[in-house]
Amino acid sequence: MPYSMTAFAEHQSQTQLWTARWEIRATNARYLDLTVRLPENLRSLEPDIRHILGQYVSRGKLECSLRVEPAPGAQLAFELNRPLTNALIRALGELESWLKVPASVSLLDLARWPGVLQEPKQDLQSLREMVLSGLKTALEQLVAARRQEGHKLAEFLSQRCGKVREQVLKARELLPVALNALKAKLTSKIEEIATKPDYERLEQELVYLAQKLDISEELDRLTTHLAEAERLLEQDVPIGRRLDFLCQEMNREANTLAAKAASTDLIQCAIEIKVLVEQMREQVQNLE
Repeated sequence: MPYSMTAFAEHQSQTQLWTARWEIRATNARYLDLTVRLPENLRSLEPDIRHILGQYVSRGKLECSLRVEPAPGAQLAFELNRPLTNALIRALGELESWLKVPASVSLLDLARWPGVLQEPKQDLQSLREMVLSGLKTALEQLVAARRQEGHKLAEFLSQRCGKVREQVLKARELLPVALNALKAKLTSKIEEIATKPDYERLEQELVYLAQKLDISEELDRLTTHLAEAERLLEQDVPIGRRLDFLCQEMNREANTLAAKAASTDLIQCAIEIKVLVEQMREQVQNLE
């Protein structure tokens, strides 16, 4: 069963001190495109996180963000970075003396300076394990959502393949009718303008036109492409790129059908095939 590239998943893990919340948003992309947003103190986890993401997803744009906050009711206390605070106070004193302007710095201003107040030291190993475990759970939810959406896309594409096949069969039935109508029309025109029609020459011209307007090969190739598309829709592997290529090929055959069509009915078949293939291609862009 194919997988969609669009989905959203979130998961929250919690210990006595911390809550970790993952949000993963997946959208369409030609290749695997990862964006990871982590708290500063967990930046070192990014290589491991990217490796895990690659195990679950092979194509698409993934935006992954992690938020770590104190757990509700956790007893936490900020720590004062005394060396930094002392250095900051000395620098402000020197600035006041140099500029001859009284410094008006409050305790709150000092506390807001980056690094003055530090969060309690964390058990990084246990936090790391919780974060990575939560990521895997979120990815399992994401894959399940992608599979569910992929199932809907596969049903849509399978229906469109069936409709294209109907048009191919219709074109096969219309082809001899169109050629016979063309033969009758040419015969009538020649009889109108010639006292003694050269029927032997007429037969040669008709054979030439029949070969030129024959669309059997295009219909055969369309049938082959449809069979391959239906086979791919049963696979449990990434198939988006291959289906996109098949849609391009089917669209090319439909263009040839329209160019060689010997009747308005055949042209209508070609147009209908082009519309159906374009609908397929729009949805194929969502498949992994």
